[in-house]
Amino acid sequence: MSAPAIVIGAGANELVAAHYLARAGHRVLVLTPTADDAPAGIGWVPEPIVHELRLAGRGLEIVRADPWATVPLPDGGRLELWHDVARSAESIRAFSAKDAAKWPAFCERMARLARLLEAVYLAPPPQPLARRSRDLAQLAGLALRARGLGRQGIEDLLRTLPMPVADLLDDWFESDALKGALAAAGVMHLAQGPRSGGTAFGLLHRHVGSPPGVFRPPRSNFRRALAGLPGIQIRPGAEVVRIDVREGRASGVVLANGEEIPTSIVVSGADPKRTLLELVDPGWLDPALVRALRAIRARGVVTRVTLTLDRTPGFATLVIAPSLDHLERAHDDAKYGRVSGAPWLEATSDGKRIEAHVQYTPYELAEGRWDEARCASLGELAVRMLTPHLGASIVERRVRSPVDLEQDYGWPGGQAHQAELALDQLLWMRPIPALARYRTPIAGLYLCGTGMHPGAGIAGAPGANAAQAVLRDGALSAGR
Repeated sequence: MSAPAIVIGAGANELVAAHYLARAGHRVLVLTPTADDAPAGIGWVPEPIVHELRLAGRGLEIVRADPWATVPLPDGGRLELWHDVARSAESIRAFSAKDAAKWPAFCERMARLARLLEAVYLAPPPQPLARRSRDLAQLAGLALRARGLGRQGIEDLLRTLPMPVADLLDDWFESDALKGALAAAGVMHLAQGPRSGGTAFGLLHRHVGSPPGVFRPPRSNFRRALAGLPGIQIRPGAEVVRIDVREGRASGVVLANGEEIPTSIVVSGADPKRTLLELVDPGWLDPALVRALRAIRARGVVTRVTLTLDRTPGFATLVIAPSLDHLERAHDDAKYGRVSGAPWLEATSDGKRIEAHVQYTPYELAEGRWDEARCASLGELAVRMLTPHLGASIVERRVRSPVDLEQDYGWPGGQAHQAELALDQLLWMRPIPALARYRTPIAGLYLCGTGMHPGAGIAGAPGANAAQAVLRDGALSAGR
């Protein structure tokens, strides 16, 4: 029997890539070092992937919380943002009639731009200097879509993408609470504050696939649904420590236990640095590529605090980001290697379980290290911030620092996106131009993780695009 294609990792992107290859008639072996202990799936699940993998009716559950954000106010009240634009406007009107009047127009304008990004995300990144007919057709199609935005839409697009999210929101609104909740989406998992250039793109990115006026992605069991589909073999407890290369081509993988598995194709969901600088002997790479890989920015600034309660809290998603200034000051701490004493905290509930995203807690500390005492201190801070809003008692608490997230989930430097979603690491530059089409200089070795276009939050899209690159190359033709 011919050697299987090897997929490294069992996240959503890796499983999507595996199933696309299997549907094309190939044997696929998925190797993963851990059991199913990954964070709950957060992100838009593209309908084409659901359709092509026939996931409808196979247990896929997509949950869109409504209200999608609950924002505590200084006077003890709450701002609630709903899927219904008019209902959100009424909530906003309680403290700003001007902001309420502007909310529908803001939602529609952002939704039009997000729909353009959606089209870009469902295919490999466009190549601006391409000459092949397929690439030229893709560029022409995107140009027509952009033209469909009209003059105002094109101006909005060109102006919005490089803007600081703070400037964008200051143009529209006056309420600190509203601007803080929206800006938080623009800086999620970024070692930047809301006044950093390009963070308005982050707000748009998290709007893709959602209805107008919803700036947080849905949650789903997408990964679990994929794992339950037939057609691939998943082998847990199999940690890949080396990708063998022979005459410039991938020839197999070696596991931590010393087992060698021959193959002519490897699709890696590990981050690009780890794949090419640790799993592969860098001697196979051009020194310029090695330098570019080492320059990829992947700075983790998030700690996860998991709480188990004695009953459900009174919210689905609670956003504690009181203002743009609050976010910027929290970033100032992290910028200098300090854990913010007043971080941005966003808590999502799943029954009696809460996952709190605590941002501006840097992986690299100017003083000390992420030890048990520091984690405990941060956990206590998160509890103090949440307690007034829980309406429940805490039964259990677990804190995962950026270092823990790297060890537990393979996030490089604690960075969930593998490569930060910054303007210079997007589209045909993600993670670097030489790797943007999912191929590597090693024949038969491909990348499919969140470090690839379109990045995190678009569930399965990097995996689907990577699998299509494999199939277009005919890399598996001998394995049929």
